[in-house]
Amino acid sequence: MQEWTQLWLSYRPVKAYERADFFAEYTLEGFEAEHPVIRNALRELTLGIGSMLGVKPESAVKKTPAGGLRIRRDTSIGSEGYSLKAEGDGITLAAPDEKGVLYGIFHLLRLVSMKADIASLDVLTEPENPLRMLNHWDNLDGSIERGYSGRSFFFREGKILVNDRIRDYARLIGSIGINGVVINNVNVKGDATDLITDRYFPELQKMAEIFSGYGIRLFLSLNFASPMELGGCGTCDPLDPEVVTWWERRIRTVYKALPSLGGFLVKADSEGRPGPFTYGRNQAQGANMLADVLKPYGGLVIWRCFVYNCTQDWRDRITDRARAGYDNFCSLDGAFRDNVILQIKNGPVDFQIREPVSPLFGGMEHTNQMLEVQIAQEYTGQQIDLCYLMPMFREVLDFHTCCRDEKDTVADIISGRTFGNTNMGIAAVCNTGDDKNWTGNDLAAANLYGFGRLAWDMSLSSAEIAEEWIRQTFDLSPESERMLRDMLLRSREVYEKYTCPLGIGWMVNPLDHYGPSVDGYEYSRWGTYHRSDHLGLGVDRTDKGTGYAQQYRETNAAMYNDPHTCPEELLLFFHRVLYETRLKSGKTLIQHIYDSHFEGASEAKEMAECWEKLRLELDPEVYERVRERFRRQIRNAEEWRDQVNSYFYRKSGIPDEKGRRIY
Repeated sequence: MQEWTQLWLSYRPVKAYERADFFAEYTLEGFEAEHPVIRNALRELTLGIGSMLGVKPESAVKKTPAGGLRIRRDTSIGSEGYSLKAEGDGITLAAPDEKGVLYGIFHLLRLVSMKADIASLDVLTEPENPLRMLNHWDNLDGSIERGYSGRSFFFREGKILVNDRIRDYARLIGSIGINGVVINNVNVKGDATDLITDRYFPELQKMAEIFSGYGIRLFLSLNFASPMELGGCGTCDPLDPEVVTWWERRIRTVYKALPSLGGFLVKADSEGRPGPFTYGRNQAQGANMLADVLKPYGGLVIWRCFVYNCTQDWRDRITDRARAGYDNFCSLDGAFRDNVILQIKNGPVDFQIREPVSPLFGGMEHTNQMLEVQIAQEYTGQQIDLCYLMPMFREVLDFHTCCRDEKDTVADIISGRTFGNTNMGIAAVCNTGDDKNWTGNDLAAANLYGFGRLAWDMSLSSAEIAEEWIRQTFDLSPESERMLRDMLLRSREVYEKYTCPLGIGWMVNPLDHYGPSVDGYEYSRWGTYHRSDHLGLGVDRTDKGTGYAQQYRETNAAMYNDPHTCPEELLLFFHRVLYETRLKSGKTLIQHIYDSHFEGASEAKEMAECWEKLRLELDPEVYERVRERFRRQIRNAEEWRDQVNSYFYRKSGIPDEKGRRIY
């Protein structure tokens, strides 16, 4: 029995598929069958078509068969792209490179799995983002920081695991166009520091080989303090000649063993991690030192902008963690090497259910940038509560930064369309583990699938992605498909209703970040987030407060600065508001808090009831796993409802107009 599921690559039999003959034969023109990527692509074709249609694709004896699948090289198509066109009794797959062939075959298998008509197929697609990456926060002992799906399948007790599950993982993410993976936690400690030593090179070589066979480059998270911890240097100052020499020797050794390594992800000067600030250097000086060392090998330095060692006293109303990214990086625009990519979180704080887009997008014109999102649901339900994140990601990608009259969205910027930068892309903190179903909650796999599809094609809607995933994962009636799709599409709104109102965020239990604790972080050194008293709540981030709103381009700065034009879903992020202030709905702020939390808890129950209705169409094991998660979500939603409503009732002394029970 298979120890783990195949998620959307389950390849269930497809009955009465009219064009099975399209896959009976295939020919290769301009590609070698023994190339590792082509070999995997053809293996996947054989597996998928054989399982779904009962047909075994054979290599055609004739160079150009009358029908079947014709695979040919076409260098007029952009890198990694492909075209698919139905012609006569077959399909032509054209691609400029082996990766394009792989992605094209996965596209065909997706269509067959969805029972789509391919008789008139005519598609040309190229990836919008050059780098489409997953960041794993896995530790060498097998634990995963913010992991909600079991333990690591990369590491166990200080050892690297290279096995069939690693290959299936590569298949899964290769099928959605992921082309880069960081396998270890950005907080590099202990054994993980040794990943750049010969202690781990043999296993990393095997893993890199598996990955490259599916179009994926291996990346590693790097310990900035390695010269001291591994090399015995007395400093990690990026401008110290001894440090530079040590890195040159070390990186030479790394690339001799791992010539296909994509490069390194670095977290510096944050949460106690060392970095250039330790030595009075700026972030560009730290990143550029490594970039210069990596340049001869084609390596990239992906430098996280999560730099916020701006700890504050809760009495201080001016210091603002939200400002840190912009304050530390924007003035350095143009100072970074061309093989440095700044990895910027979607918002200025930390993956909250609702926060504004980081002002670094649109604020930096001469620097390579990547968008970083989190599909590991750290603050969005931890893969217990259903929270489909594509609507959130779409909002981020569609946000107009006002940096140009046109092509000014985040999607335009990270794809390179706005400023012409080349090393650009998108990354997600991954949500997988060694649970049988990979993502703990079976429905959380929609976020893994969705991220890959959106990273490739940023024009896809949340609904389109949900429909694709559902049809490949389950065998449901059209009515049930619509029900599950609607559950996914409204789940983020439901979660937001019963947790944090109008952009406040946080209010979670410290450390584990699941469940409510309204004042859990309010007096912590990491910042204060709601500033509630008996009159109102919210943080003044206008020009009269912390000044964060002024970090945006003028149009957006003016919009956020004025409570009357600020988007209401972000009102409390930017403004302090009195409880009895009327919102656009006509409700007072306090009544909105009461109503939204009661509604959210009720709607969580409704989603659970919808899942119950699907029972007869689901695998019993899947049904029970998700049912158990919904039970926990309902309890969580009720706890949030009661704690938040009681907190603000006790602060304000204003009763619920509807007379519902508040403790």
